[in-house]
Amino acid sequence: MKTERNILIAFLLNSLFAVFEFIGGIFTGSVAIISDAVHDLGDAASIGISYFLEKKSKKQPDEKYTYGYVRYSVIGSLITTLILFIGSLAVISNAVERIITPTEINYNGMIIFAVVGVCVNFCAALFTRGEGSLNQKAVNLHMLEDVLGWALVLLGAIVMRFTNFAIIDPIMSICVALFILINACRNLKEIIDIFLEKSSVDINELKHHLLEIEGVLDVHHIHLRTIDGQRIYATMHIVTNGDHAEIKQKVRQELNEHGIVHATLELEAEGEHCPEISCQIDHSAHSAHHHHHHHHH
Repeated sequence: MKTERNILIAFLLNSLFAVFEFIGGIFTGSVAIISDAVHDLGDAASIGISYFLEKKSKKQPDEKYTYGYVRYSVIGSLITTLILFIGSLAVISNAVERIITPTEINYNGMIIFAVVGVCVNFCAALFTRGEGSLNQKAVNLHMLEDVLGWALVLLGAIVMRFTNFAIIDPIMSICVALFILINACRNLKEIIDIFLEKSSVDINELKHHLLEIEGVLDVHHIHLRTIDGQRIYATMHIVTNGDHAEIKQKVRQELNEHGIVHATLELEAEGEHCPEISCQIDHSAHSAHHHHHHHHH
């Protein structure tokens, strides 16, 4: 499996690299390099986690997980995001301390480390390119960030070498950390939306298109959910006076055009009483509905 091999390679690269950076950061006294090390350590941990969870998420549905194991991949993404979140906060506090009490930095060593960093990470980014799950995207995003991070360090090291402004170093590391933090928050929002079953499809437009199909009189109870942010599942009730098989086929075709791969359709005849109260979120109807039950004693 190509994705898995890539993830494994990325994991090894990042682990080795984090070690290399910690040594470099300590050797040169640069907190910007240390911030990159934290970033890589976060990546390595997250890639390790996502490697196992990605494997698990490929498992076919079974009796226990009827939707399959795809959400494991999303959880991997969540853990990754939290690691990066905490790591970047640690870096920021470290850098602020540095601004208050500056320390000696070995600029030449820093330049050498940064050149190596840019080269190695550039190769790694090329290596892990390609579309895939949320996870794979996250991995590749980290690689590109690493290239940018190192390019920044290189630039900063050269500027400091000639101007001797040591404060540039912690400021750079704060920039990198903020960048990681903002991305982590974005990821977090995406993940939470998935768990809250928030839909990315415009339901009104979808309904409008379905009602245009000949023989479809009404559509209600539309529910959409996504397991991993990519595959969308739908259920709905369709009131029709047409041929059921034909209607189903047309509806599924329309849903496919909206990116919905898996649909459960309930067909109702005209005038048939739908037992569930309509999905228009109407609280008074719901409470009235519940009160009925208690009177028959």
